Amino acid sequence: MDDLDLTQLATDIKTWGSDLGFQQLAISNIDLSSYKPLLHSWLSKNFHGVMNYMAQHGEARCHPEQLLPSTIRVICVRMDYDNNEPRSLEPLDIRDKAYISRYARGRDYHKLIRKRLQKLAGKIEAVVGSFGYRAFVDSAPVLERALAEKSGLGWIGKNTMLINKQAGSWFFLGELFTDIPLPVDEAASTHCGSCSACLDVCPTNAFVKPNLLDATRCISYLTIELRTSIPEQFRKPLGNRIFGCDDCQLVCPWNKFSSPSNEDDFKPRHNFDDADLVDLFGWSEEEFLEKTAGSPIRRIGYACWLRNIAVALGNAPRTDKIILALEAKKNHASALVGEHVEWALAQHGF
Repeated sequence: MDDLDLTQLATDIKTWGSDLGFQQLAISNIDLSSYKPLLHSWLSKNFHGVMNYMAQHGEARCHPEQLLPSTIRVICVRMDYDNNEPRSLEPLDIRDKAYISRYARGRDYHKLIRKRLQKLAGKIEAVVGSFGYRAFVDSAPVLERALAEKSGLGWIGKNTMLINKQAGSWFFLGELFTDIPLPVDEAASTHCGSCSACLDVCPTNAFVKPNLLDATRCISYLTIELRTSIPEQFRKPLGNRIFGCDDCQLVCPWNKFSSPSNEDDFKPRHNFDDADLVDLFGWSEEEFLEKTAGSPIRRIGYACWLRNIAVALGNAPRTDKIILALEAKKNHASALVGEHVEWALAQHGF
């Protein structure tokens, strides 16, 4: 490897990344020391809630070489997933429709991006021979947004999302850890300025301050990570959001520069971009498992799926159809579901 032109190799890797469908590829070193104090402070305040894995592997997140010994560089990639729907909060006003976070409307992105990263590694191996590498897609203790920011893919905005001047924030991230001493790219600078749109719009006031999120108040956490009862103080603010929340991205001015994805796997399935709450609430467990196969939604399980929809139905305009749907699950085998159905009926005066 000593006789390799590493600058040319880095250029070739970026070309191969583009050929594989990544919208951007950049290279970072592994020094995450500047991010460590914020992570430790965030954990000490228990802002991670029930996400115990964040604390269990806290130190490893700041040391990529602990995940893959000999790692000295991280090849960071981004892949757009926006599907060109109206970029506004309007769908949230149609209260009898389900709002599912955009990233989860299509197939699960993890396998797709990991396979592309493996193909990228194969192309590198064909040139350099055997080398140390490992692909990650939100699947291990990796500070992916920090690495992406260091590589120049964007900056971590006030809403804690990675934002790119040319692409907004509607994209997935992936990493290829490697032992090849590639030249690194310049870190991104911040461009949020005085804008506070994302902080102001949050329905549950989850932002403690710019760049600091109390995840235990975040709707994405409440509808996806939490497996117990949703605290009553957050049920009304949930509105019709049954899986995740996009509000802080929908109002971000930089997302006017996002481009729709050409990936078929990211296109909405099962009408997830325009589904009636009652229809989704009527799914049997078998239907849920069938229709969420290969979807990020499956990980929350059937009971939490019904829990979330029950809350949304409690927030929807009262109709006979909604009351009948809720009454049908009033004595559900899951106490978790039953509790939230009772709450929803109470919102309609029952």
